[in-house]
Amino acid sequence: MKRLICVILILVPVLIFGQNHSAAIKLGHFSPAATDGGFVIGYEGGKFVDRNLAIGWSIDWFQKDYIDRSLVKEIEDWGIPNAEINELRAETNVHSLPLMFTMTGIFPVDRYVNAYVTGGIGAEVLLIFYNNFQNPAKNEFKGAFDFNWRLGVGGFYEIGNLSDLFAEISYHSSQPSWTYKVRDDQSGLSRTFERVFDMSGILARVGVKFYW
Repeated sequence: MKRLICVILILVPVLIFGQNHSAAIKLGHFSPAATDGGFVIGYEGGKFVDRNLAIGWSIDWFQKDYIDRSLVKEIEDWGIPNAEINELRAETNVHSLPLMFTMTGIFPVDRYVNAYVTGGIGAEVLLIFYNNFQNPAKNEFKGAFDFNWRLGVGGFYEIGNLSDLFAEISYHSSQPSWTYKVRDDQSGLSRTFERVFDMSGILARVGVKFYW
């Protein structure tokens, strides 16, 4: 936590007093370990320290409906063999919202083409809609968060004096989690479950960046 605070204190003055602004809209595919892959959309804003280094912030949104197979296995291992009900209990809808401070190093390749390396650290909020254990037809809501980091590479092509097209691939790491206690009315037994949402995975995206 102390390291994160120090990084923020360093980044904030640069973001305020940097010379050139940029904004990027990113669209692509995210494949986290916890769920099936799907569409992800993101926004990144920043300022240039110099022509080869930019510092900024980003936010992304990823949503997915899926059946939590690890939870199904835990329930079955607990001794509840009804597969259909267990899958209904494990139906989950997640909304992932990582907010990050970013740093990007730019390396000229040609007159209109540049490569870059980018990284970020921050926090990830996970909004989770899941089914009640005793009554799977009833929806429940929970929020979880974790610190995260990201590292990626990409390239962009200059389409105008103030705009670029780009493509990038990144690895994203975070594992939000929470614990909760449930009671099986039939057996009378109680158990504490820890649900870990491993949102680590590959991001492949394209987008447009604007400068002013």
